[in-house]
Amino acid sequence: MMKWNFDEEVDRESTNCQKFDLRKDVFGSADIIPMWVADMDFKTPDFIIDALKKRLSHELMGYSFHPREYFSSITGWLRERHGWEVEEDWISFSPGIVPALNLCTLAYTRPGDSIVIQPPVYNPFFDAVKNHGRNLILNQLVFSKGKWRMDLDSLRKIITPNTRMIIICNPHNPVGRVWDPEELRDLADICLKNDIIILSDEIHCDLVMPGYRHTPMASLSSKISSNTITCLSPSKTFNVAGLATSSVIISNPVLRKDFKAKIDHLHIGNGNIFGTVSSHAAYTNGSEWLSALLEYLEGNIEFVMEQCKEFIPEIIPVRPEATCLIWLDCRKLGMNGKELDEFFIRKAGVGLNEGSLYGPGGEGFMRMNIGTTRGRIAQAMEQIRKAVESIRT
Repeated sequence: MMKWNFDEEVDRESTNCQKFDLRKDVFGSADIIPMWVADMDFKTPDFIIDALKKRLSHELMGYSFHPREYFSSITGWLRERHGWEVEEDWISFSPGIVPALNLCTLAYTRPGDSIVIQPPVYNPFFDAVKNHGRNLILNQLVFSKGKWRMDLDSLRKIITPNTRMIIICNPHNPVGRVWDPEELRDLADICLKNDIIILSDEIHCDLVMPGYRHTPMASLSSKISSNTITCLSPSKTFNVAGLATSSVIISNPVLRKDFKAKIDHLHIGNGNIFGTVSSHAAYTNGSEWLSALLEYLEGNIEFVMEQCKEFIPEIIPVRPEATCLIWLDCRKLGMNGKELDEFFIRKAGVGLNEGSLYGPGGEGFMRMNIGTTRGRIAQAMEQIRKAVESIRT
């Protein structure tokens, strides 16, 4: 019997929950099954709750700092889970991955410099470039035979002398790829030859499905490590996004100094007590819980794949190698992005993310969050089945 009950329905309404409490604002109706925001509907693990309760029992929440054990828990987790040896002084705090992306843009580039991203990709990547007066270069992923791949031949052609940085998503949101070591090495070689810094968002690194293995970009070689900034966090893995705690790992002392200078300049490096406590608890005690979670998520993926194959052949899920997200190929429905969005909202009563939100290549796709109970997924798939059935000719 599984120790943790991922089938338990947790009422998230009236808790200032983005996914549930903003349904009417986002979708025009509160009567929608929300499968959009990429957090999970499972309870935060008991060992994190217990650690937070213990800290709260002290009843004084004054200024704090990150203790040694906070950093050692991160390095221990990365060593045991990913085979990556990280030194504690390589780690800097950030109040989130998205803030870290923007901080890196400010630290390592100047207005007018160019930054590469690989759409379709997590939409804040676009803002991290454009909001600061940098030029955006799009190295679009290629979809062939049911799998997304990097187009490195195109990358070689589109980089310019003032291209300073590339932001990659590893594993990739929303297409679900776990980039293999060869792909990452080939990308890193291009960047090293052209003096392009690699900014690697690895927030989904722990949510890797059985049969796949995450490769941290910076683990490939000391040379690649010295040219890479890695961003990661326990927030996706352990469902603690609201505690705003992430790590930026930089082995290169010059790049690390530049990042810390930006953090110090903005006075945002202290973090918060509860983020520190939850991170330490997660990385110290989370292995068994994570294994159980991944088993459940894999079951959710199989359920969606089977439902589409048997009852909704017009929708072809791209099997995710990682993340709690499924990228649905809806192009056979023959709708544009706006029409797809409206179809899922009005006809199916399900709130997803429309693919063009993630840039070129996302048209005709929808992103579904399956980090929820099997019962809720079954209800959503039944509503989608009926909606598709209603428009069949």
